[in-house]
Amino acid sequence: MLIRNFLTNRKSIREYKNKEVNQDILNELIDYGNVLESGVNIRHFKFSLYRNGKSIYEALIGKGGYAGVMIKSPHYISLDILNDSTKSIVKASYAMESLITKATELGLGTCWISIENVDEKTKKEILDNGSQVNYLLAVGYPAVKNPFKEDVASCRLSIEEIVYKDEIGKNIELDEIENRGLSDLFYYIRFAPSSYNNQPWRFVLKDDRVVLILKCNDEKFRLVDAGIIMYYFENMAKAIGISGKWDFLSMDNREMDGNVYKIIGEFKL
Repeated sequence: MLIRNFLTNRKSIREYKNKEVNQDILNELIDYGNVLESGVNIRHFKFSLYRNGKSIYEALIGKGGYAGVMIKSPHYISLDILNDSTKSIVKASYAMESLITKATELGLGTCWISIENVDEKTKKEILDNGSQVNYLLAVGYPAVKNPFKEDVASCRLSIEEIVYKDEIGKNIELDEIENRGLSDLFYYIRFAPSSYNNQPWRFVLKDDRVVLILKCNDEKFRLVDAGIIMYYFENMAKAIGISGKWDFLSMDNREMDGNVYKIIGEFKL
């Protein structure tokens, strides 16, 4: 699957067929999740599959969901972040997006569900180690697609709004991005998902690397957005011939023009 096509067409599925997913497909998906868990030196997260989604859905109506609305699906996968460190949160959300990509390849629809504000009693009743889980993934066969596709480009920030030159807040010319062969990368990365479609990610382009920062001066800031954008950035870079991995930086906060930014990591070009 071309990552640029996946990004421009990626959307959360909020309606599912009333049909269980084939057992072999579910097994393949959760096996892939197990591979993601074991692919890091220190265990930062754990996925668990819940095949009977009805009880989870009924318990979470009015308590959790996508933008506050609980999504009904035949199955759910919980994301258990094993500690509250920044690195664990980022690595867990990175892995969740990789799992979503796998689910899409298997013909399934998915949707992030927040249960951060669900009471511990409810979580413990419906989930293993429930008090530690803040996110679920709805999984199932998508219901019939709406033939009218939303114009996602219309609500996306421009390249100039998300990329800086050398330091936070310093404008960059599109010609420079083009001359460095990075225009496709920054064009398509704008379509990456984020909490509330808040698009908090910003990039500082330097001579030999890109620094990732998150705009974080409002209540909608979510560290999971860092892991999501890191996943798509790496894969989009790979698609245009740039191999590399993100390295974590200090996670310090910086202020600029009344905005607060959290420094997350750097990607060497």
